[in-house]
Amino acid sequence: MNENLFASFIAPTILGLPAAVLIILFPPLLIPTSKYLINNRLITTQQWLIKLTSKQMMTMHNTKGRTWSLMLVSLIIFIATTNLLGLLPHSFTPTTQLSMNLAMAIPLWAGAVIMGFRSKIKNALAHFLPQGTPTPLIPMLVIIETISLLIQPMALAVRLTANITAGHLLMHLIGSATLAMSTINLPSTLIIFTILILLTILEIVVALIQAYVFTLLVSLYLHDNT
Repeated sequence: MNENLFASFIAPTILGLPAAVLIILFPPLLIPTSKYLINNRLITTQQWLIKLTSKQMMTMHNTKGRTWSLMLVSLIIFIATTNLLGLLPHSFTPTTQLSMNLAMAIPLWAGAVIMGFRSKIKNALAHFLPQGTPTPLIPMLVIIETISLLIQPMALAVRLTANITAGHLLMHLIGSATLAMSTINLPSTLIIFTILILLTILEIVVALIQAYVFTLLVSLYLHDNT
């Protein structure tokens, strides 16, 4: 019971060396592949989900935007598998680290913005000044829109970090309460344990939703700049 509440968010080490890189590379190894012409049910379901997700995100894009489809599908699979593996006991979730989420958000956001300035610079600059703005408000609106643009990757990273971290903390607290109550009151322990199971199911859903939301927002930024 004296365990630090944030101990599960500390990056693990092996023989004093950081193991975060190995953990980040591990989820892609769990994606099944097949060399046969006729796939089994698991791979067929996996391909169906990938096509459905890709179609959902790429419908609104033009030809240039659809060139990002492979990257976006890889991103959502990576975040989803990382979030789900983080729900296992004694595991580490890289997406609870703001630095990692920023490392994903900033390059994708920057690539979309740079593409927008290269392909249609007039529309990109028009976002900084809405049509019909009174002349005295022009400098203030330009500053506000610039800050709004620069804060987008931070909002992406903080949203993912906060949602995953909050869920893990809540599960940790309820799990600790279950252990503490197990020696005091059995009926209360069963009730708390039921809440923990329901929360675990909720966290599985949240892990998938947050992966989809992160990728969808990147897709929307790309749509605004292509």
